[in-house]
Amino acid sequence: MVVGKVTLEYPVAVSVELLWKVAFSGDVSIFTKACVGMIDDVEVDGDGGPGSVTTMKLNPAVGDAKVFKTRLLSRDAAAHVVKSEMVVEGSELSVQFKSQVSEVKVVPAGEGASVVHMTVEYERVDGALLPPEEEARIGQGYLGLIKKVEEYLIAHPTEFA
Repeated sequence: MVVGKVTLEYPVAVSVELLWKVAFSGDVSIFTKACVGMIDDVEVDGDGGPGSVTTMKLNPAVGDAKVFKTRLLSRDAAAHVVKSEMVVEGSELSVQFKSQVSEVKVVPAGEGASVVHMTVEYERVDGALLPPEEEARIGQGYLGLIKKVEEYLIAHPTEFA
């Protein structure tokens, strides 16, 4: 069993509290609003806590991906850490991946700024590692959501404050 790992850090010009509230608190209505043009709809199957499955329907302008489905493993609002797994069973991803688990931690980086630390661990069906360009694509997919939220919050600084 070979587990691949993608790690990224991304500085954000938004406070930890505001980024957490909009992107990671589980409030899908504000998350969807902040991701307008990228995400068309978000549905949650469950109470929003661990075990809940979130389905994001992506805007066709985003590219080939149409649906992004995750299962929440844990959310620690005090530590600003969220962990989830990609739901691969029954999806086109099941041909390539056995599992894909992401962990995001948001830490302060001065007044009105934060850094997103992201780790994505994956296991492929064939047991091999992804080529570096494919690993980079996984990371950029996750960071695309963070960047979209950041852009929205910079353009609308008081909307969710």
